[in-house]
Amino acid sequence: MGVLRVGLCPGLTEETVQLLKGQRIKTVADLAAANLEEVAQKCGLSYKGLVALRRVLLAQFSAFPLNGADLYEELKTSTAILSTGIGSLDKLLDPGLYTGEVTEIVGGPGSGKTQAGALQRIQVVHVFDIFQMLDLLQDLRGTMAQQATSSSGTVKVVIVDSVTAVVAPLLGGQQREGLALMMQLARELKTLARDLAVAVVVTNHLTRDRDGRRFKPALGRSWSFVPSTRILLDVIKGAGTLGRGQRTVCLTKSPRQPTGLQEVIDIGTLGTEEQSPELPAKQT
Repeated sequence: MGVLRVGLCPGLTEETVQLLKGQRIKTVADLAAANLEEVAQKCGLSYKGLVALRRVLLAQFSAFPLNGADLYEELKTSTAILSTGIGSLDKLLDPGLYTGEVTEIVGGPGSGKTQAGALQRIQVVHVFDIFQMLDLLQDLRGTMAQQATSSSGTVKVVIVDSVTAVVAPLLGGQQREGLALMMQLARELKTLARDLAVAVVVTNHLTRDRDGRRFKPALGRSWSFVPSTRILLDVIKGAGTLGRGQRTVCLTKSPRQPTGLQEVIDIGTLGTEEQSPELPAKQT
């Protein structure tokens, strides 16, 4: 909380600030935790005045109290769980993509990141650098905010394929503004997800660590805090021709499920239909 200073609130005079500092009360938090009766006696200040001062400061700096039941009802009306169309992947995501969150699909070349993010009834927009990406997201946020107040259908999923393509060229070397632009992109994605109840899906590449022994998601530690959920796609080695569409998918980050869970999915060769008893392929 804020440091006590003259003008912070009407009753906080220079004399009061100095007297409180003499009792090691320098911040609003210190005053909130102090025994006001004892402070009033030692400082020669009015006990009622100190109580009123604390009440004003707490009202100014404390979070507005909200009813938990009201928050739960708001969550139920604003949150949707969207199926990916792949039964085992939905099981891993418990049980699908959540609006209001950023989900990241990580994998190497040819692992099926783009295919796993493919949906029907989509609108594709090509951007070639992070500045076009930021402009597009801001325009999209404005458009969706207008749609939310009208009767027209709203967008529920936004897919960025891939975030590495627009961010990686700005990182390293003499590109000092790269990290700031990456975090601005992260803020735009999280704001879009939270404020407009959209499920945001981003794809990311794999890179080797400094020792060159293990693979890890690209863009570093700063980006790792952006997605709420992260899954890792990997090709099944030795699967043969019949299993060339099969991938292992591992949950590496989740706010709901234990990490380390794995499933096998079949992204197919022409779509994302899963060949399983739970979700049979369409017959042609």
